[in-house]
Amino acid sequence: MTPNPTRRREASRRAVLTAAFDLVQEVGYAKLTIEGIAARAGVGKQTIYRWWPSKGVVLFDAFLMLSESGDGGPVVLPDTGDLRADLILVLRATVEELNDPRYDQPMRALATEITHDAELAAAYREHLDEPMREAKRERLRSAQRAGQLAPGLDLDIAVDLIWGPVLNRWLQRTGPLTADYAERVVTAALDGLRPRS
Repeated sequence: MTPNPTRRREASRRAVLTAAFDLVQEVGYAKLTIEGIAARAGVGKQTIYRWWPSKGVVLFDAFLMLSESGDGGPVVLPDTGDLRADLILVLRATVEELNDPRYDQPMRALATEITHDAELAAAYREHLDEPMREAKRERLRSAQRAGQLAPGLDLDIAVDLIWGPVLNRWLQRTGPLTADYAERVVTAALDGLRPRS
């Protein structure tokens, strides 16, 4: 049987991305090198440079690989009809992921690179952030249609109000990131700014 070069390239690509994701957890982003990734993946350094211009882009592609859904369809948030319960469920899952030691270092490294690299930031917005934001907006649109949110609500601001505090607390390490905190954020976002009747 003749070897399939496309399959071999895909196997090498996945090996590189897995190696980058694993290594950044072990050594931190500052000590992550293309040479180290190549050695761990069992490929030549030139192979990595042929496909990726920097270690930041390699790490970004590793996140894209991890975020690929099984069916390739768009991300959809739970919609049980109970907006508060759905948002608490999603924010708790976000807190769990942010607290997972496997993801902490890689996500912090990616967040740092995005602040320094405009092209990487644009790719992040297009391929990771915007699909997630659209899923969040769509869940809020559903709540608007059900009369649970004001019809004229700016959905982008609503997304920032709901998810922003959790991401900011994680990024800045300003306090414990817990399921209880996630629930309090949802409460504050949905009705914490209104006077109690």
